[in-house]
Amino acid sequence: MRITIVSRIFAPEPGAASLRLKSLVEALAHAGAQVDVMTTAPPASKSGQTDMPARVSRWPVLRDSSGYVRGYLQYMSFDIPAFFRVLFHKRIDVIVVEPPPTTGLFVRLGSALRRIPYVYFAADIWSDAAGSTGAASWIVSGVRFIEKLALSGATHVIAVSDAVADRVKTLAPTAHVTVAGHGVDTSLFTPEGAAPAEPADIVYVGTASEWHGASVALDVVIALLTENIELTAAFIGQGSEWLSLKQRAEKSSVSARIRVLPTVVPEEAAMWLRSARVSIATLKPGLGYDFAVPTKIYSSLASGTPVAYAGPDPVRSMVVDNQLGVATDYDAALLTQQLRALLEGSGELSASSMRAWTQDNVSATAVAGRAATAIMQSARHDA
Repeated sequence: MRITIVSRIFAPEPGAASLRLKSLVEALAHAGAQVDVMTTAPPASKSGQTDMPARVSRWPVLRDSSGYVRGYLQYMSFDIPAFFRVLFHKRIDVIVVEPPPTTGLFVRLGSALRRIPYVYFAADIWSDAAGSTGAASWIVSGVRFIEKLALSGATHVIAVSDAVADRVKTLAPTAHVTVAGHGVDTSLFTPEGAAPAEPADIVYVGTASEWHGASVALDVVIALLTENIELTAAFIGQGSEWLSLKQRAEKSSVSARIRVLPTVVPEEAAMWLRSARVSIATLKPGLGYDFAVPTKIYSSLASGTPVAYAGPDPVRSMVVDNQLGVATDYDAALLTQQLRALLEGSGELSASSMRAWTQDNVSATAVAGRAATAIMQSARHDA
C-alpha cells in the first residue's frame, strides 16, 4: 500500500505535528505501507537529516518573520504546489493531509481528480482557533467554510480527542471519525538524559498563541521570582504572543532570571523539561477553544516533570485527578498560590507515576497505531 502524507510541517522542523507525523510514518511502515511525505523545505536554522522509513519530498515556501509557515500567503505557497504534486505524483492509494484547512481543500480537489481517498488529521479545529484570536467575522466564516469542505470530502477523519471529534461532527455531520488521541514520544521525552548547561526551575516550552493566554504564565513567574531570589525560569518557543512576552519579561524587575528563547529541536526541549522542577501550561477560556489540550503538558509529564496549569476543563480535572501537578482556573493569583505550594513540597509528586501515566494514556506509539489502522482501512474500503 502506498500512502502519501501532505503536511506543511515535518521533521526536522520542531513542532507537535512533526512529532506526531514521525510516529505515524513509523507505524505505517511497520504495518507494511510504503510512505511518501510531501512537505516544505525547512528553514536553514532547522536543517538536518530525517531518519525515518519514508521518502520525503520538500518544496520551498514563504515563511513569516519568525521562520514559520503561518499566514494565508505562506499557506498558499505550500498548498498550490501541493495540489499539483498530488495531481502528478505516481501511484497513491490514500492521502493523509494535515491542517490548515486550505491544504485539506487543495488535497480534496487533487484527490477528486485522481479518484484517490484522503484522510484528514484533525489535530484541532482551525475555524474555532480563528474565532479565538478576535479575527473579523468574515475571516472566521471563510475559514469555517473551507474547513467544512476539507472535512466533508475526507473518507475518514482522525481526531485527537472526543471534543475535537464532536466539533468535526458538527461541521461535517456525515464524516466518519476515529478518535486516535494525543500522543507524546515517550522514547524522546524521558526523565533520564542530558540537561542544558543552565537549567531553569520553571519552564514554559511550546507555542504561545492568543488562545494559549501565556501572559498568565509570565505573571505567575514574575510573582514567584520576585518572592524567591533563588528561582529561575525559561520560556522557550514561538507564537503570535511571543514578542510581547519577551518584551514584558525583559522589562520586569526579575529579567536577569528569566530567559526567553526561540523554538528548539525536540531533543533540546526534552532537556529543558526533564531538568525543570515544574512546567507551566495555560489555556485562555471563553474563546471558543476550551476543548483544546496544550500538548506541552504531555511532553512535561513524560519527562517526569509536574505541570502547573491554568485554564478550563477537561485538562484541569485531568491534572488534578491523576496527581500530575496543580491546576486552577485561568487566574494568575490562584496559579501562583498553587505553584508556590508545589515548589515547597515538590517531593510529594512521583516522577515515575507521571511517566507511567503518559505511557498508559498518551503514548505516541499507541496513538499512531490507531491512526495507521484507520488510514489503511480507509484505503481498503475505498478500493
